[in-house]
Amino acid sequence: MNSKPTLLILAAGIGSRYGGIKQLDGLGPHGETIMDYSVSDARVSGFGKVVFVIRREIEDDFKRLILPKYEQAIEVDYVFQETSLLPEGFVANPNRTKPYGTAQAVLAAKPVIKENFSVINADDFYGKEAFEVLYAFLTAPHEHKTPRFAMVGYRLDKTLSDNGSVTRGICETNAENKLQHISEVEKISKVNEKIVCLDPATHEEKYLAPDTTVSMNCWGFTPEIFPFIEEQFVDFLKHHNDNPKSEFLLPTVVDYMIKTNKAEVDILKSNAEWFGITYHEDRATVVEKLKKLTTN
Repeated sequence: MNSKPTLLILAAGIGSRYGGIKQLDGLGPHGETIMDYSVSDARVSGFGKVVFVIRREIEDDFKRLILPKYEQAIEVDYVFQETSLLPEGFVANPNRTKPYGTAQAVLAAKPVIKENFSVINADDFYGKEAFEVLYAFLTAPHEHKTPRFAMVGYRLDKTLSDNGSVTRGICETNAENKLQHISEVEKISKVNEKIVCLDPATHEEKYLAPDTTVSMNCWGFTPEIFPFIEEQFVDFLKHHNDNPKSEFLLPTVVDYMIKTNKAEVDILKSNAEWFGITYHEDRATVVEKLKKLTTN
């Protein structure tokens, strides 16, 4: 493609475990948010635009605190993720208090994204190398009839919190380093120097290898992803809209596309360090890591 890829930042999460609007929390030495680092690394790597997915109720703070930082450096746009943003014929569950999840968040950006794009979380630090490998993938010619996407993979043991359990997308790959399956696994934590979780099938405790590849929601897509999200959203609502806490997750859509041979996904290896905030107690660790990055 000739056009530069776009960076799509998912910033609509409420952050209930963190105890505040963590996307707007100034964690860097000069009050930088984690998003500031992501936008800077993406811009330097060659991305030409950034789009934010936010909640309508934080729009004033977003326009006051975030937009002025970027408008002179890169093209910026934003969209809202709302519970009412549903396919024709569907109405949101009246008991739902949060939007429908990461796949709905990506779909919210469809009207403003026409080029290849990367998806990241606002509150995760991915490292410059992650954006470099994504840019290379998104701008390389791909002569494939089947849509070809990418995911930056991280080692599980580098993505845990010392302050509680986490949920991660556990990835299975083949010999060609293609993603074969991704499953959301909950309650992953360190216990006596080992990594344990609850098996999603049996709900029993099991061990995970430290070098297990996990998804941290760092993706590379073409606009071909949007029709598939729309299709799967309809199916999701038919089966899960009666549950006000159900989530329509991006990894679930990608996993379905792989299983039905509608897409292939390259795992992009990166040595970049990931860190983020799940719990408020994680904040001090992130502040210290950002301070070291600035001084090095």
